[in-house]
Amino acid sequence: MTVHAGLAVFDLDGTLADVRHRLPHLRRRPRDWDAFFAAAVDDPPLADGVALAREAAGDHRLAYVTGRPERCRADTVACLDAQRLPPGPLLMRGAADRRPARVTKVELLRRLAREHTVALVVDDDAQVCAAYERAGFAVLRADWVPVENVLESAQEREGRT
Repeated sequence: MTVHAGLAVFDLDGTLADVRHRLPHLRRRPRDWDAFFAAAVDDPPLADGVALAREAAGDHRLAYVTGRPERCRADTVACLDAQRLPPGPLLMRGAADRRPARVTKVELLRRLAREHTVALVVDDDAQVCAAYERAGFAVLRADWVPVENVLESAQEREGRT
């Protein structure tokens, strides 16, 4: 019998899912957010992130915190299932929430931590990771994909993902 030592919480975009093929939608003006999120179903998995999540599932229950809007829930769950990642709570940005990811995601994680012990959180965004650490969470920075300035700008200035 496996005893789980709290939750291992994973980000999606840039941690478990490769979003680089979607970035052209954010490079144009105006940004095409609908196309950006619609293309998420075609995200290839990030092997390092998926392997880490599967490994973490040996000792922890998994949960997912993402800046994706709630309207993407069905596609997001389908992608997690396609990667055979364990099910777990999935917290997503509200439809009208345009705050920076470093604010929204910390709030979502705190909500999760009210009911569960959060052992570890894995995210690729440096500002989000720093905010998680300031909030007292143990963080592992997902550094297996080069940082794209367009995505960081969208996350911080426009609060979309």
